Amino acid sequence: METTPPPLDVPATGPRPRVLLLFGGRSGEHAISCATAGGVLRAIDRSSYDVLPVGITPGGRWVLVEDDPDLWSIVDGRLPEVVDGPRRVLLPQAADEDAVRVLEAGLLPRDIGQVDVVFPLLHGPFGEDGTLQGMLELADVRYVGAGVLASAVGMDKHVMKLVLAGQGLPVAPFVVLRPGDFGRDPEGWTQQVRGLGLPVYVKPARAGSSLGISRVDDLADLPAAVAEAERHDPKVLVETGISGREIECAVLGGRHGARARASLPGEIVVSDAKNGFYDFEAKYLDESAVELTCPADLPGDLVAQVQDVAVRTFEAVSCEGLARVDVFVTPDGEVVVNEINTMPGFTPFSMYPRMWEATGLTYPDLIDELLRLALERPTGLR
Repeated sequence: METTPPPLDVPATGPRPRVLLLFGGRSGEHAISCATAGGVLRAIDRSSYDVLPVGITPGGRWVLVEDDPDLWSIVDGRLPEVVDGPRRVLLPQAADEDAVRVLEAGLLPRDIGQVDVVFPLLHGPFGEDGTLQGMLELADVRYVGAGVLASAVGMDKHVMKLVLAGQGLPVAPFVVLRPGDFGRDPEGWTQQVRGLGLPVYVKPARAGSSLGISRVDDLADLPAAVAEAERHDPKVLVETGISGREIECAVLGGRHGARARASLPGEIVVSDAKNGFYDFEAKYLDESAVELTCPADLPGDLVAQVQDVAVRTFEAVSCEGLARVDVFVTPDGEVVVNEINTMPGFTPFSMYPRMWEATGLTYPDLIDELLRLALERPTGLR
């Protein structure tokens, strides 16, 4: 039996900038994106911005969703999800258009007004990898965060390492397994991995939230680790395990052409041997498994070194808006870049906002700063 959907309720276009908050998506990080959106919906200043929440289902449909932060939270291990709804959303289709439209079965498309800026809270492929950013560029729509190039480079850990190494930034030695490589010559690739030393970490090249990552201490476990990574991405990265402290640093773009800014660093300490490293479960489902310290207990010279490496990493990939740079600090004081994340976890409890909180910028003010950066940034080539 068909039911009539409730009346269309969207914020009116007025003097405040209108923000299309976009989340969900087709990647394995769908639920984390939803949780991020819940945090932003709860904290964004409604006296300064009108908000239009739009979810992308796991199948890729764009739908108007409820502006209720509680619906988009991880509660007792339950992961939120965008489900299909009666109101599909269409962004502007050309540079000379600015209206968002809604499609409903049996009705003509309806114009629900312009959007001033999109805040894409999408993690992983089809959102954080440059694909969405390219679509927004084509439509001449402003958006928060990294552009097409930086998003694509940051998503592909292989290309990211090549770019960073080319800019003189230290990265861990690695081996890349392209689709089908390991299956064609497991012995040959095992020998190459042996040359990295043990332990190694086996990762999907283009996934986030620590999905599909395994630590390998015995090469007999390498095939299973590669297979697990291939569940998330046919391209696999194997890298040397670096002995050191896991330190993160939040980077925020500069206003009016100024250089990017770095927060005080934070530290991740995995306290549960079951996890062994900062995997998906430790991040989102088992809070007792890790200790997140912010600011990290580092001497002043190392804090400055981490911040310098973080900003240089941000600049090396031509990033904009925001990024979290993860590094290892070795016992002899070397700072080695692990990765750059161009759309880090952004709930109030995530490390990116926590590091800025420790540096003096509150979560609501951080959201405001990111939106202001996006609104001042020109569209097109820059």
